Amino acid sequence: MMLETRIEQEKTSIEKRRIHISSKRQITIPSKYFEALGLSDEVDCIYANNMLILIPVKKENPAFAEEILSDLIEQGYSGQKLLIEFKRITRQVRPAVEKLIEEADALAKEASTNYIDRTDEIFGINDETEA
Repeated sequence: MMLETRIEQEKTSIEKRRIHISSKRQITIPSKYFEALGLSDEVDCIYANNMLILIPVKKENPAFAEEILSDLIEQGYSGQKLLIEFKRITRQVRPAVEKLIEEADALAKEASTNYIDRTDEIFGINDETEA
């Protein structure tokens, strides 16, 4: 039971760090966060309720392509027919994923409409502290 509580606390742990914005409006993501999120050269940036949210962009997983190929081979495809069918199916994957992302974005937008910023509460800041 204690382990479960610790895991839950770790999931909800929040860190705050101030970072500099250059004259070219660029920021440097601290290496600790960069590595923890597995970032590479792109992030998705969402603006909602006066906040910027940076979300790691996941590169296409080659294991997914392997799954498609494996399934096609099991269906009896080989040679040129295998290549043609693989290309056809992989062209369908991206639009399907983009549709899922659009649906998730719509849900996130709806959820963010009712968002209550509890940052001050989390960090123990209140009107009396600031005065």
